[in-house]
Amino acid sequence: MRIALAQINTTVGDLEGNAAKIVSAMKSARNSDADVVTFPELAICGYPPEDLLLKPQFLRDTRDALENLIQQSEGITAIVGFADEFDGRVYNAAALIRNKHMIGIYHKVELPNYGVFDEKRYFSQGFECLTFGMGGINIAVNICEDVWVRGAKAEQCVIDNDARIVLNISASPFHAGKLAQRREVLIGFARRTKAYVCYNNLVGGQDELVFDGGSLVVSPQGELIASAKRFEEDLLIVDVDIAKDAVVEPADKTNTREDIVADSREFAGKNLSPELDRIEEIYAALVIGTRDYVRKNGFRKVVIGLSGGIDSSLTAAVAVDALGRDNVVGVTMPSQYTSKETRSDAEILAENLRIRFITVPIRSIFSAYLDALKEPFGQGEPGIENENLQARIRGNILMALSNRFGWLVLTTGNKSETAVGYCTLYGDMAGGFAVIKDVPKTLVYGLAEHVNKKAGRDVIPRSIFQRPPTAELRPDQKDEDSLPPYSMLDPVLHAYVEEDRSPGEIVACGFDPETVKEVARMVDRSEYKRRQAPPGVKITPKAFGRDRRLPITNRYQAACSNKGV
Repeated sequence: MRIALAQINTTVGDLEGNAAKIVSAMKSARNSDADVVTFPELAICGYPPEDLLLKPQFLRDTRDALENLIQQSEGITAIVGFADEFDGRVYNAAALIRNKHMIGIYHKVELPNYGVFDEKRYFSQGFECLTFGMGGINIAVNICEDVWVRGAKAEQCVIDNDARIVLNISASPFHAGKLAQRREVLIGFARRTKAYVCYNNLVGGQDELVFDGGSLVVSPQGELIASAKRFEEDLLIVDVDIAKDAVVEPADKTNTREDIVADSREFAGKNLSPELDRIEEIYAALVIGTRDYVRKNGFRKVVIGLSGGIDSSLTAAVAVDALGRDNVVGVTMPSQYTSKETRSDAEILAENLRIRFITVPIRSIFSAYLDALKEPFGQGEPGIENENLQARIRGNILMALSNRFGWLVLTTGNKSETAVGYCTLYGDMAGGFAVIKDVPKTLVYGLAEHVNKKAGRDVIPRSIFQRPPTAELRPDQKDEDSLPPYSMLDPVLHAYVEEDRSPGEIVACGFDPETVKEVARMVDRSEYKRRQAPPGVKITPKAFGRDRRLPITNRYQAACSNKGV
């Protein structure tokens, strides 16, 4: 049996555009003599559609789009994801269509409601299996989470109906290391059910989420026999050979089945896309997440404040790879505290990336602000207000350029700074998209090294790596004046934010109690800032925003004691 997995990049709400991609892929699958073609979860309406699902007209339009697709299904069997309104309820559904007819509809049974998922807010739970026959072979259809829950209804359905092939359509968001986790789940499902698992995953960016594709086929023995490209649209075509005469009934007549498939070693090692290491997959996620956010929201060009530091340098490199050098503009905004070295490095970076470079000095603007505020400020030494004022002047300049030319402002703050509030509201946080919002500072350096390695030269000047991080908002300022060293800060943040460990548990791991206490305090008190930050690409298991939702008004503080740990 020839199976095609159409790994497409959909856009939420673009019913016409998504349908056009589905029609094109059905044609390609048909021309490749495929027996069946699958599409990702909710392919017609895009994933996740969120509160669009609460609009009756959206659901009606989605159904109309499906009806039009049915008329395009001559000569092919297709599994298409859509949102199905039935008997006053809404279901996450898969339509089985063939030769201009609706053959059946499957309603997703297992509805994820954790992390970035809110499916129980929108969908009702399905209860029925969907299997169909083709060429004397039983095939089961299910959706994403259905195969993640061990021993669930989908698994029993495959066994009870003697299905030899499982077609799973999915929209599984990316974070670093997620592919290995998926493979482990699918291998386990395939071995337990003694069936081929053909897993079709969505690809592309949707707001903060990135879907990395990597669709794959696993044999009943748990062998990976085919995989699609990561972070790209792809049409993966696989021939699955089933030896029906090899069925062996188990002696005890239980539900356990012997292997009934031909030796899958014939197919192993074929149709396998290249593997990506951790840094490569994270960088690819940042690129596609940025590209899709910009393009899908109707922008062509972006503008970035270039400080001569590592964060803005990495952001600019990602933007160029995502959008092309002609669509990226760098702006340097030197003050009296800007060193010649950082200003020079910003210019060198722009030259290396071959992007347009604009200089807008802020010294005179800053002085005008101070003069205007002299009386309200009164006596006393200047403090944080003067530092933040510079950041807000720069934010105003970038937003003015955005308004003038229609450029989207990309902010440059990393996860470490965002976590502890080492950022300025309406200053360096001002913008439309935060490319490295979920990237810890120590990882920023690794990704920047990847940029240079990929280019075969120092696109990002070596001096930027060597210079201690600084905001340059006062004389001789260094980040470590206000924060622990990033090599210490990032592990504490990982434990506190991503693993939800208490300060006491973190101290028990060997970290300094006062440092842990202060980091936890900074994270907790900065929630109001993060709530006002622009969206950014999710690359860790728990990102600020959709993943981590704490109340802004919150007086709970866990003790730093490791008592009882």
